[in-house]
Amino acid sequence: MFEQLQKIGKALMLPIAVLPAAALLLRIGVLLSSDLKVADGTALTVVWNVMTIAGDAVFGNLALLFAIGVAVGLTEGAGVAALGAAVGYQILAKINGVGSLIDVLNKVEAPAKVNMSVFGGILIGVIAAWAYNNYKDMKLPSYLGFFAGRRFVPIVTAFASVAAGIVAGFIWPPIGAAIQEFGNLIVTMGGIGLVLYGFANRMLLLVGLHHILNTFVWFQLGSFTKADGTVVTGDLNRFFAGDPTAGPFMAGWFVVMMFGLPAAAYAIYQAADKSEKKSTGSIMGSAGFTSFLTGITEPIEFSFAYAAPVLFAIHGLLAGVALAICAQLDWVQGFGFSAGLIDYLLNFTLASAASTGGSTGPLGILGLGVVFAAIYYVLFAAAIRTQNLATPGRTPVKAKGRR
Repeated sequence: MFEQLQKIGKALMLPIAVLPAAALLLRIGVLLSSDLKVADGTALTVVWNVMTIAGDAVFGNLALLFAIGVAVGLTEGAGVAALGAAVGYQILAKINGVGSLIDVLNKVEAPAKVNMSVFGGILIGVIAAWAYNNYKDMKLPSYLGFFAGRRFVPIVTAFASVAAGIVAGFIWPPIGAAIQEFGNLIVTMGGIGLVLYGFANRMLLLVGLHHILNTFVWFQLGSFTKADGTVVTGDLNRFFAGDPTAGPFMAGWFVVMMFGLPAAAYAIYQAADKSEKKSTGSIMGSAGFTSFLTGITEPIEFSFAYAAPVLFAIHGLLAGVALAICAQLDWVQGFGFSAGLIDYLLNFTLASAASTGGSTGPLGILGLGVVFAAIYYVLFAAAIRTQNLATPGRTPVKAKGRR
């Protein structure tokens, strides 16, 4: 089981490789359109529209890209497996679009939504790879010979995806509801709740459900009445409305995304085999820079989440601790996109006004970030070597053979 997870982790590197470019395109588009408020009808308007659309094209189809990437990665580049994954994911998405099959059977007017996100893509990728590995040499009667061999793979994947979609239609809505209830609980527990929130947020990223938790925290938690009488809700909305109590569910992410994860990427690079250092450094370097600049962390996180789950558990715990420390020190910072350098600089003035110590708050986040960078590096480097983890570019010692 663990070896299979490692294989999936390595396969995820293929779709991950396209994320940094997409993240930069999207963030530049958002910067021009929202943050710098470029006037409509100008040449820059066209530029930001194109960049935003280009970035959205990737992130809007992330689950499909993961389905194809995992299928290709697990079959050593088999194009027919990629085709099967593309077909399978479209089937899964359509079945998910029907909603909860329990509600459908009970004739509920508005069935609960089923959104498996990236996890659905990974699941279909695994199914397509399984179909390829087991049926690529399939023999059929002569009158069905056209569909034999590799052409049989997409057919098997399609039917298996129908089964997966039906099962998901029954079991996924309760899973999503449980996550919503968990979110309601942890936001009322103070510092401990923030640790749990940070940890749960990262763990849910693995199945693409962290957005459910974030939606509640950022757009529903708490309320604030503006001077004109308008009531806004959610940690993110209240921050931008000037609520001095808002921001505890955002500030710590700057510590993690600008400092912690780039340091983790460097530790992974340092642990890579000598023959793999150049390629690993290229991937980890671009992923680390993307995280620091834009706050897009998936390229780093998915590179080790499945291949080395212990590292992801350490990361989740550190994320929660960072959030709790910032909240306890009343250091406030917020973001409109994600916790990267761009949002940090754009919101520095607003964060200074909201923090008890003025600019000490957002500046303190930088200092804490440096400390966490060292902690991330030391813990990741130690865990990789002592636990003999198969991180990107590194072959476990036992697999190399004794000398």
